[in-house]
Amino acid sequence: ARSDGGDKITLGETFGTIGGANADFLPVDEAFEPILTAIDGNSVEVAIRVADGYYLYKDKIAARADSTVAQAGVFDLPAGEMKTDQYFGEMEVYHGDVFGKLAIARATPEAMDLDVELKYQGCADGGICYPPVTRMLSVSLPAATAVSALSATSTTMAAAAPVSEQAKLAQIISGSSLLVVIGTFFGAGLLLAFTPCVLPMVPILSGIIAGEGKDVSASRGFSLALSYVMGMALVYTAAGVGAAAAGLQLQATFNQPGVLTLFSALFVLLAMGMFGMYDLQMPSAIQSRLASVSSSQRSGTAIGAFVMGAISSLIVTACVAPALVAALTVMAQTGDMVRGGAALFAMSMGMGAPLLAVGAAQGKLLPQAGAWMVAVKNAFGFMMLGLAIWMMSRVLPGEITLALYGILVFMAGVYMGGLTTLTPESTGMHKFGKGAGLLAVIYGAVLLVGSLAGSNSMLRPLEAFNVGGGVDGTVATAHRGLEFERIKTVGDLDAALVQASANGKTAMLDFYADWCVSCIEMEEFTFTDADVQNALANTVLLQADVTANDEEDQALLNRFGVFGPPTIIFFGNDGMQRQGYEVVGYMKAKDFANHVRMATGNNATISANAQ
Repeated sequence: ARSDGGDKITLGETFGTIGGANADFLPVDEAFEPILTAIDGNSVEVAIRVADGYYLYKDKIAARADSTVAQAGVFDLPAGEMKTDQYFGEMEVYHGDVFGKLAIARATPEAMDLDVELKYQGCADGGICYPPVTRMLSVSLPAATAVSALSATSTTMAAAAPVSEQAKLAQIISGSSLLVVIGTFFGAGLLLAFTPCVLPMVPILSGIIAGEGKDVSASRGFSLALSYVMGMALVYTAAGVGAAAAGLQLQATFNQPGVLTLFSALFVLLAMGMFGMYDLQMPSAIQSRLASVSSSQRSGTAIGAFVMGAISSLIVTACVAPALVAALTVMAQTGDMVRGGAALFAMSMGMGAPLLAVGAAQGKLLPQAGAWMVAVKNAFGFMMLGLAIWMMSRVLPGEITLALYGILVFMAGVYMGGLTTLTPESTGMHKFGKGAGLLAVIYGAVLLVGSLAGSNSMLRPLEAFNVGGGVDGTVATAHRGLEFERIKTVGDLDAALVQASANGKTAMLDFYADWCVSCIEMEEFTFTDADVQNALANTVLLQADVTANDEEDQALLNRFGVFGPPTIIFFGNDGMQRQGYEVVGYMKAKDFANHVRMATGNNATISANAQ
């Protein structure tokens, strides 16, 4: 054994370079190179460079900081890949560089030099296994953003931190069989199919089938739906894999104003076809080409359905779900695009499964001929116009969006006969259409009036008349009951956490964007709940608006490895992140209130307030 610069090296460590038979194997320090880098005053990045042809065991990697003023907390390592090892059996290993995050609990906020003891063990694919290695590495920590007592209680809490839903799904991707991954993520996609992010695809598909005319069979409807779903699934999967490989923010990329405007305009054009303003069909030259390949002109429509499905994948990017974050995390951290891509594709097919049922049912349910067909096509036309407005609502001011919805509802009422005159010969259906149309005309007019007064809510369009002076600039941060402090940079966050810790309060950071559909859901249905507000009574509420997705926004997102909003992160009253309590996607008010109490540890406080 030898000692070199404080490093502790076990006997036999360099046997891979001793003797002619082992001359092809690298010394352990060349096969595995540890690097320690300070992320901030309360966390350290532990990286180990792994040479090609070598791998590390995940459960053999450990870090310890034994100091009177600081100690290591949670050591967060990425998911590895499963390998049947000749020495240890089925093990989780890393081929390629490893990057982990080590939390540091401190008793003093001053900058310091910290020694971290790092242990690891690895092998070569060629057939040798190195003995365990221990290295003592030093890192210079800047001033801390938060200070925590180094006690057995805090250490126990850190060790007992839960595993978030997205982390559990990531473990399934990396550690389970491919069949389990596909089944799990198909089920997750099936649940997502009934969220506001996926439901808008139903009228798009219905409009495509309605455009087929009167001779639509169940099999024809199913085949069109399958083409549509495959277009959506393939493009969504490819976009996810590409974003993970390039380190892009998938949501922000597809929610740029130019992209949204382009596809909204396409939906408007499709709606005009539903209203009979032009014949929605492929150019004759392309139809002739297709006819030479197939005796059926319907192949052209199948291709069109595939293209529309591909375009509609943009709709799904409006929401971030734990399943999506899990797949992107695995691909970004391990580079395993096959497993991550398979999970994304299975989730996409799960989201599309109800659409297949819609396609088969439309062939039976759509009217075969007559005035009903025109009415159905008009209805789908209004749905597509509503989709165009919904997409643009991510970038347009709320008042403008409300005005556009008001015009749409008003015109729908006119089409329903709300402004026509009834005669003694009018049937009951005509009278029903007149009544429903008149109500739509009135409601559309109310929406228009509310938008002119500064309102942005379809449920409460006249609320601006009841707040004394209308809607001011503070509404954007109020969330109808929760007063958020807006932050922009990592420095803003650090300062806010220091202040919260000094006041003995926990903190909650909400990542928000104007184009984030689930963010709006949280604002309207979760943050307005009284129980949620009570649970957050002793918590500092911070919000990062990442709508612009500029460099400062990306730096803040990368600080926590966040792929997009809505993502909510909790901090204890010591200023340390509560690992495992992250919330990704929409959560109902009751569940969120219970989650807040567990994340902040404010159960006693809330109970006292309730009494």
